[in-house]
Amino acid sequence: MESEARKKTATITFRFDVDLINKLQREAKNHQVNTNTLATQALRRFLEWDIFQPRIGLVSLNKSVFTKIFDNLSEKKVIEIALIGKDEMRDIAMFMKGETDILSFMSWFEMQMVNSSVQVSHMSDDGTHTFVMKHDLGKNWSLYNKTILEQIFQDIFKQKIDVKYDKNMFALRFSK
Repeated sequence: MESEARKKTATITFRFDVDLINKLQREAKNHQVNTNTLATQALRRFLEWDIFQPRIGLVSLNKSVFTKIFDNLSEKKVIEIALIGKDEMRDIAMFMKGETDILSFMSWFEMQMVNSSVQVSHMSDDGTHTFVMKHDLGKNWSLYNKTILEQIFQDIFKQKIDVKYDKNMFALRFSK
C-alpha cells in the first residue's frame, strides 16, 4: 500500500458557498488539522463509502436502537443472521473494492468499521495481520462479526482465522 506521503497530488479549484467554507475551516480548527486535510478526508469518505450506501442498501440506525435490537437476540439467532449476512458482506465488499482478495476485503471491512464508529487497530508483522475492533455495541454484535468473518475466511479464502470477542471488542488474526 502506497503511503500518503508518496502519493501524487494535483491542484484543482472549486467554488463553494461561503457558509460551507466557514464550517469547513471551523471543523478543521476543532480537529487541529489544516483545511485541505479535512476537505481531503471528507471527499475521500464520500467517494469511498458514502456514495455506495444507497446503492448497496445500507441504512442508518441510531446506536442505542441498534444495540437494543441485537441484545434481544439469542446466540442461535445471531449466528443464523450472520450466516445470511456473510454473502451480503462478501458481495458488498466486491462491489465497492472490485476484488475479493484477503487484503482488499479486510481494507473494506476496516473502512466499514471506522464508518460505524468502531475504533480499529491494525498491526502487521511478517505477514501476520491482527485487527482489533473496539466498540460499545454488545456481545451479540461481536458474535455476529466473528461468525461472518470466520465463514468468509473459510469459504472464500480457504483459511482459518483466530477470532476472540467479548461485549466491547473482537479481534482477529490471520497470516497472509
